[in-house]
Amino acid sequence: MSAIRGARERARTEVTAAIKEEARRQLADQGAAKLSLRAVARELGMASSALYRYFPSRDELLTALIVDAYDAIGAAAEQALARTDPGGDPVERWTAACRTLRAWALAHPHEYALIYGSPVPGYAAPQDTIAPASRVGLALISVARDAHAAGALRVPEEADLPEAVRDDARNIADAVGADLPAAVFAPLVAAWAQLFGLISFELFGQFTKVVEAREEFFGQAAAALARAAGLGGAADRG
Repeated sequence: MSAIRGARERARTEVTAAIKEEARRQLADQGAAKLSLRAVARELGMASSALYRYFPSRDELLTALIVDAYDAIGAAAEQALARTDPGGDPVERWTAACRTLRAWALAHPHEYALIYGSPVPGYAAPQDTIAPASRVGLALISVARDAHAAGALRVPEEADLPEAVRDDARNIADAVGADLPAAVFAPLVAAWAQLFGLISFELFGQFTKVVEAREEFFGQAAAALARAAGLGGAADRG
């Protein structure tokens, strides 16, 4: 019985992978808003009723694609940092992770658009997406954590931040539990948002006839974001 069960599980895994691959092809051709389970089933030669046994709704298939994309780009960032020295220059480590994020986005533009582009009409992301979506941010926060431990992180004074920003920073610090002063999260979140703004501008064509040396420009900008987030600066306080 175990052999039969194992064969069934392998078959299910293979069919699930084929469904998601066809769905990604449709994302590239038509965009997420037009993703259709019936169209996916038709292209795979499946009955719609059979496909529904794998993904009961379009939203469940979208969620699977979103989770896969977040996990893939998150793993790319984590692997990039794993190849660096935790005690090394934090600006260089941050920039290495950022370059890897950009490379992943350029190699997977439609998956990037699915997670960082316009929201899909009628789709509300479930809780299942939160942990995968956090992986990139946590990887970048780990650079700040290592820099702080080495005394190479500039920490803003909380008193210099507007009260509402302080509250947000404290909430993030509590949620993340990264052993960092709360005030650090204000510039870190700003750097994270600007990083994906840079990637999106390049990917979605806003740099056309504006920035030609894109790789060099991105490296310089990513390093500037690291410094703006306090990386590589002497810690003002513990």
